[in-house]
Amino acid sequence: MSGIGPVEPGEDTRVREAPPPRPRGRLARACARHRRAVLVCGAALLALAGGGYLYASRPQPSPPPPPPYPSQAIDLVYGAPATGSPQPAAGAFTFVVLLSVRSGPPVTVTRLTQPYDGLSVTTSPAAPFQTNSHSARKIIVTLRVTECEKAPRNPGLPFLDVTLRNARAIEAHSFILGTRYARDLSRALEAACGRDSR
Repeated sequence: MSGIGPVEPGEDTRVREAPPPRPRGRLARACARHRRAVLVCGAALLALAGGGYLYASRPQPSPPPPPPYPSQAIDLVYGAPATGSPQPAAGAFTFVVLLSVRSGPPVTVTRLTQPYDGLSVTTSPAAPFQTNSHSARKIIVTLRVTECEKAPRNPGLPFLDVTLRNARAIEAHSFILGTRYARDLSRALEAACGRDSR
C-alpha cells in the first residue's frame, strides 16, 4: 500500500455508531424517559396559558347607565280639591295630587310636608309608599290649619316638600303645583281663618 488517504475498512468490518450521550442529572434522565408525556404536558400548559390570557384580555361590556335620580323620574301634578266622603273637618283643605313614575326603578315617597308653620299635613296613603315604574298613584293630601297667625296670608307659589327614594339616591325636592293649587289653597285658608283674623 502506498499513498496517502483514509484507511479503508477491510472485509467483514462495520463502522460502529457512537451511542447518544446520556443526559446528566435526575430531572434530565426523567424527562428523557418520559419525553412524550413531557411534550404533551408542556403543550397543554402553553394552550391553557394562552387561553387564560385571551379570556382575561377580552373586551369588557360597558356597565349599564345608572338609573335616573328620583326627582328626574317622576311628575307630581295637582288634580283638584277632593270631593265625596269623608268630608274634611273645619279648617282642613283636602286635595288630590297624581304621582307618575316615568322611568327607572320604583320610587318611594318617604315624606310629604309643606313649608308653613300654621299648617299640618296628612296623606292617604300614609308615607312611606312606593310607586312602580310606568305607573301612577293618586295621593289624597289634607292640610289642616293649626294656627291662623302662622298660616300664609296669600300664598303666591305654594309648594310641597317631598322626600323621594329609588335605587340611585334619596332626594328632598320641592314641587310647585301651579296657580290652580295656589288659588284653591288661598280660598281654603280664607274660609278657615277669615280675612280679619290674619
